[in-house]
Amino acid sequence: MTENMAGRVFLPHGGPLRLARFVRRYKRFFIDAEDDGGIFTAHANNTGSMLGLLRPGAVIALSVSDNPKRRLPCTLEMVRLPDFRGDFWVGVNTLTPNRLFRLGAAAGAFAALAGYDAIRSEPPFGGGRLDFLLTGPGGRCFVECKNVTMVEDGAAMFPDAATERGCKHLVELTRLAREGVDKAALFFCVQRPDGGCFAPAAVVDPDYAALLAAAVAAGVLVLPYRAEATEAGIILGERLPLAAFCNE
Repeated sequence: MTENMAGRVFLPHGGPLRLARFVRRYKRFFIDAEDDGGIFTAHANNTGSMLGLLRPGAVIALSVSDNPKRRLPCTLEMVRLPDFRGDFWVGVNTLTPNRLFRLGAAAGAFAALAGYDAIRSEPPFGGGRLDFLLTGPGGRCFVECKNVTMVEDGAAMFPDAATERGCKHLVELTRLAREGVDKAALFFCVQRPDGGCFAPAAVVDPDYAALLAAAVAAGVLVLPYRAEATEAGIILGERLPLAAFCNE
């Protein structure tokens, strides 16, 4: 299901793509879309607001599963965003960050995470779970992955909706970093090309922004990476700089 394309970390979509136009979103996880075959319902696993993306008539790309047991074979993968410099895809599948991080870690794509040679999914923490635990000569590093689809004033921003769960993760990662026994990291997967740096969306969730600044001050490693969304799949790109809040 995953592969390395021309030396780059590459994640193909979960099935062939079906292009359509967005009609509406409802009950959080469902969208109606329309193509030449008419209106159909698809699954959307992104629980955020997808602010500024899901406009009626927007071109969307959905992967089509061949699993006969699925009630809805189509999953929303990308939204086409008009731009005066040229339209581009925005990846909205929230499974992508974890899948891409695992691939990137195995390929040694994250220079800041050198010294780890094994990865385990969903290690327990303080009454919940984080996404990954890296182990190796460098010790242990807990990692949480987030998907970024919002850009404002040239900065890629997270979250696009208030996130109590995300705040809980930040509190735990900060605790781990302050204790100094284990390392902690946040991987922000920026699935669009137009953000030149990364910052918390303080206007959307001021609590998350404050907790992220505290996490950075405590030594939590913040890794925002661009991920190029294409009709072939998702390609891991360059690391983005952090906005000025990190130095405040």
